[in-house]
Amino acid sequence: MAAVRNRKAGFWSNIKEIAILLLIVYLIRTFGFGLYRVPTGSMETTMLAGERFFADKLTPYFTSIKNGQIIAFNDPTYQYSKNKLVRIFQDYVWGPTNWTKRVIGIPGDHVKGVIENGKPVVYLNGKKLNEPYLNSYPLVRVWKKDPRKIARYIRRDNVQQLGGVIVSKSFDPSRPFSDQPFYRILKDRIVMEGGTPSVVYPGTPIYPQLGNRSEECKENYWTGSDEFSVKLGDNQFWVMGDNRGGSTDSRWFGPIDGRLIHGKIMYRIWSIDTDEEWWILDLIKHPIDFWRRVRWKRIFNKVI
Repeated sequence: MAAVRNRKAGFWSNIKEIAILLLIVYLIRTFGFGLYRVPTGSMETTMLAGERFFADKLTPYFTSIKNGQIIAFNDPTYQYSKNKLVRIFQDYVWGPTNWTKRVIGIPGDHVKGVIENGKPVVYLNGKKLNEPYLNSYPLVRVWKKDPRKIARYIRRDNVQQLGGVIVSKSFDPSRPFSDQPFYRILKDRIVMEGGTPSVVYPGTPIYPQLGNRSEECKENYWTGSDEFSVKLGDNQFWVMGDNRGGSTDSRWFGPIDGRLIHGKIMYRIWSIDTDEEWWILDLIKHPIDFWRRVRWKRIFNKVI
């Protein structure tokens, strides 16, 4: 009987130790640091889809978020619960996805976007903002899947089925598509328009839709375009992607609440051209080609 009691005591002791260890890991990951994967190209070429980053979650509790910093925050378009307990669960356990953008305006700032001489320009507190981090490469639209396999959706003009099937990727026009520095771009996946690749060039403005022009709005407005004007209130931040031609940011959803911010992006720790959420799956599926798609020069370096 004593032996049985000792085994039971040992079992529950092990369970307790594991539970404590998991709690410590959870607290460190939630309030200390985070590891993030970039699923889209909204921050190209500062951050590429498929890369993973280390984020500092601790210092934002003690220091203010500053202009120009790259932050991780919860999806501002997510339907958050009004119940306090449920909201805490959503914020810290399970709920919205993580987004990554650059801070353009902090509380008290006046941020204004205009189109001057056919180019989008951002003014911060009345001064034209110098933005050397903006993506200087053109974007080419490509099919995420073999277009022949989804041809039936194209014939039916089923827009909902096509959602997320076409993406834009940065490319270097001085190099052939078969030898690109950022992504592997297959010629048969390129979206063609009039016999030529569908390309968006840097500095191409996004104009407001008809009936939603900035001059029709009042003091604060954002139109899903490069025309906006916002005086940020307490704990409000204006965030935008470095890849302005391919980023859904504050131009669409407006200022974000500081409560949503949970980390500052610090270092890039891994980079590979893949659509897989878990790189280990890609390695299992493509054990040889996997290593050819690793961006070795973009591993273990600071992000600014």
